[in-house]
Amino acid sequence: MKRAFPRTLVAAALLAVSGAFVVVPAASAAETKPTLRAEVGKPLQEAQAALQAKDYATALAKVGEAEKVGSLNPYEQYLAERLRALAATGANDAPTALKAYAAVLASDQLPAADKPAMLEIASRLAYGAKDYAQAARLLQQYRAAGGGNDQLLGLLPQALYLSNDYAGAQQELAAVIARLEQSGQKPGEIQLQLLASSAAKQNDMATYGATLEKLVALYPQPKYWSELIVRTASKPGFAARLRLDVYRLKLAAGVLDSGDEALDATQLAIDAGLPAEAEHYLQLAQAKGASGSAALKVTVAKKLAEDKASLAEGEKAAAQQASGDALVATGLNYIGYGQYDKGIALMQQGIAKGGLKKADDARLHLGYAQVLAGQSAAAQATLKSVAGSDGSADLARLWTMLKTAR
Repeated sequence: MKRAFPRTLVAAALLAVSGAFVVVPAASAAETKPTLRAEVGKPLQEAQAALQAKDYATALAKVGEAEKVGSLNPYEQYLAERLRALAATGANDAPTALKAYAAVLASDQLPAADKPAMLEIASRLAYGAKDYAQAARLLQQYRAAGGGNDQLLGLLPQALYLSNDYAGAQQELAAVIARLEQSGQKPGEIQLQLLASSAAKQNDMATYGATLEKLVALYPQPKYWSELIVRTASKPGFAARLRLDVYRLKLAAGVLDSGDEALDATQLAIDAGLPAEAEHYLQLAQAKGASGSAALKVTVAKKLAEDKASLAEGEKAAAQQASGDALVATGLNYIGYGQYDKGIALMQQGIAKGGLKKADDARLHLGYAQVLAGQSAAAQATLKSVAGSDGSADLARLWTMLKTAR
């Protein structure tokens, strides 16, 4: 089945033929104007009339009739090809139309002023026919010829991508997005998706990651958050001890969807001495019907009862430690109980005391606590101070992005 082209494309093509030629007498040897012989001009005029009447089959037949006269000069051949291109466009015959447009564009008879219009029609035709490689070439020629239809030029990156020219697509998209950002405009979601995909197909993970972060910041959908968090946690050198922090971020971003992950987070929180936080994850695991949650429930209940009985004593013991690690840990434990003010105060005391084994972890956890407490400005400042190269700074940046996206 032939592909039907948009009516707007056919209308533009017909408009382009208006006044395309008139029959003129043969020129004298001294004249340089192009000539159109009457025996060629008559069928071409009939072809033009058929085009205006949308009788594309007759128009094509009349073009063929003109060519049968033989020995067409360059001007006559140019007019025949131009009419054939337009008639084939109307008849939904993309191969014939594109071949004719190529001949028109290659002709020295084509007025320079008409070239952008011809290239626009041809490029739209090629794109509509899914000949993306040719569409990309025509669009590049259109731009070089001074064509300024931004909507049309917006098809160029897509045409490059769909013709498997990922490097070309990436170059075009990067330039378009940079211009938008410089002018204070927001890049489109599809533009960012194409840039990310183009980069990924070339194994350009730096561009892929940076573009994914833009998608998260501008279009904070769960699928982007999930991909970004997983990618961050999969980086070489990412510390295993930060696994619970990954789950915290997933939970806050609304992408902790797996019951097994919720169970894993439960166990990690127990191991970290945070039974109240463990209970939250356990409830999520149970809601998702995770197997093994019943057995873990007994452990969590036992740890929770023991912790509640020793909270005050543990806080006093933490204050007597030489380093601030115990105070930070105790404060984080209070956060699990929803006692944000007390927990944050203890964590700040611990950081101020110093001697921390993992200072960046402490600041990451303080920033996390401030996010939960709704202390946005303080959280931003704290999280920006995290500088660890083991994944803590990456997670801190994502927490900052999460608050911005919200």
